[in-house]
Amino acid sequence: MLFVLLWSTGFIGAKYGLPYAEPFTLLFLRFVLALLLLAPLVWWLRPAMAMSWIERGHLMVSGLLLHGAYLGGVYVAIKLELSAGMTALIVGAQPVLTSLAAPLLFGERPRLAHWAGLALGFAGIYLILGGGAEAHAAPAALLAAIAALFGITVGTLYQKRFCAQHDLLAVTVHQYLPTVALFGLGALLFETREVEWTAQFVAALLWLVFALSLGAMLLLTWLIKHGEASKVSSLFYLVPPVTAVMAWLLFDEPLGWLKVAGIALVALGVWLVMRRQPASAGVAEQA
Repeated sequence: MLFVLLWSTGFIGAKYGLPYAEPFTLLFLRFVLALLLLAPLVWWLRPAMAMSWIERGHLMVSGLLLHGAYLGGVYVAIKLELSAGMTALIVGAQPVLTSLAAPLLFGERPRLAHWAGLALGFAGIYLILGGGAEAHAAPAALLAAIAALFGITVGTLYQKRFCAQHDLLAVTVHQYLPTVALFGLGALLFETREVEWTAQFVAALLWLVFALSLGAMLLLTWLIKHGEASKVSSLFYLVPPVTAVMAWLLFDEPLGWLKVAGIALVALGVWLVMRRQPASAGVAEQA
């Protein structure tokens, strides 16, 4: 649950920070600071960094997908005025895509209750976001959100397949290095790199670094390493409802009965996916 709470603040932090910096510039600053803070921790704990260049390459590819494509897509979509709600709805398809691919890649056999939970979760997100009434959004913004969906889905599967055996700190450092290069290049080529260093921007940046890049990302890496890919992905269903509640508390955004019903559906759906399967039920389903 801590992961869901931290991850849900990502949209809030972006909303606070993007008025004062362009997407790639903000993300470049975020990951540079995160790497600087990780450096003394790596020196102190001495994680196992010895690995082949192929293994390093896998870690870097997973970082470009999980951080580069996902966060870059989300921030660009919001900057292009696609609402955080619609962005969350598009990215909210990730558990469904992961559950479709996981049986083929990892032999994870989804149960009937698993599929029911995924369907309830997606229906709940749709209700929370008011039916997704943004059909006339800019095509570039929609493409950016779809790129984010691609990044988080493929990145989760890729990391589970190729990177799950490595130390958490080693994974994080190898993922952040190419991410910094990617966002730095994006800021250099496509943005003015101007930043308004207001108190609100500094607070948002520090939160994104400590709570998201250090806290939530390390937790996600641990969850992917120790859990089934489809079950880890189902946690992302909880992000839109938690974000909706946060927006209601922080920005006084309305939280009507439709959103409350959606939150209930999401909670039920995640419970169905995450609950332990009784041994007798497992035998019955395999028969």
